[in-house]
Amino acid sequence: MHFQWYPGHMTKAKRMMQENIKLIDLVIELVDARIPQSSRNPDIDELGKNKARLILLNKADLAEEKWNDAWAEYFRKKGFSVVKVNSKKGGGMKSIHGVIQEACKEKIERDRKRGILNRPVRAMVVGIPNVGKSTFINSLAGKSCTKTGNKPGVTKGKQWIRLNRQVELLDTPGILWPKFEDQQVGLKLAFVGSIKDEVLQTEELAAELIRFMLDHYPGVLGKKYAVEEDNDVYVTLSRIAESRHCLVRGNELDTEKAALLLTDDFRNGKLGRLTLEYPQEV
Repeated sequence: MHFQWYPGHMTKAKRMMQENIKLIDLVIELVDARIPQSSRNPDIDELGKNKARLILLNKADLAEEKWNDAWAEYFRKKGFSVVKVNSKKGGGMKSIHGVIQEACKEKIERDRKRGILNRPVRAMVVGIPNVGKSTFINSLAGKSCTKTGNKPGVTKGKQWIRLNRQVELLDTPGILWPKFEDQQVGLKLAFVGSIKDEVLQTEELAAELIRFMLDHYPGVLGKKYAVEEDNDVYVTLSRIAESRHCLVRGNELDTEKAALLLTDDFRNGKLGRLTLEYPQEV
């Protein structure tokens, strides 16, 4: 399976970020806690150099806690501030304002020495499509100030949002980089829904997910779907189709429907808390 997806508006979004970075004190980067490395756009490190940095491990409730902690430590060692959040349910959100002030204390101190008082920290919120930026902003602001959606690519233009007297946020559209050097990165992004499903082969994606689950979380699929796992991933997919009564006319198994069911269950946390990559692999 070969992954490539880079709509035209993403090129425009990157250019817009380059133009606005000079206005910014802090770059807040959301990553998916299940794939913290693969869900980072390498362009953002270049764009955000010389700026304070905050990484939010979003959807932390969907990833294993021990790996959330390991990833948080990994990023802190690289000089980032880090917070584990679940912006949909509000987990970890109360600590954000304090962390923003701490991350920008040098800037605030510089301003104070120059006689500039109470200028709000200007933060740019960045991240790849479908990582939960708009949900995070709405949760942080306590009101619906950006358009949100669960499809990648909903946020199209820039929006300034004033949170309080201390912080202003610049929301930006999600950006994927033009070419995945490593197709494994593309695969993981497809698992979590950051690449539009219309460009994917559903059954092949589900087969790869089953392969990962058998290697790293043996027994989970068997328990969830009441099936016997088989090393032949397509046999396992067929058994899931049978167990969940995914049938087409003539009582034949509908493995495409089973594949959609499986990927949805994974994305929504119905298979449990799962982490797809680990700091020691980076």
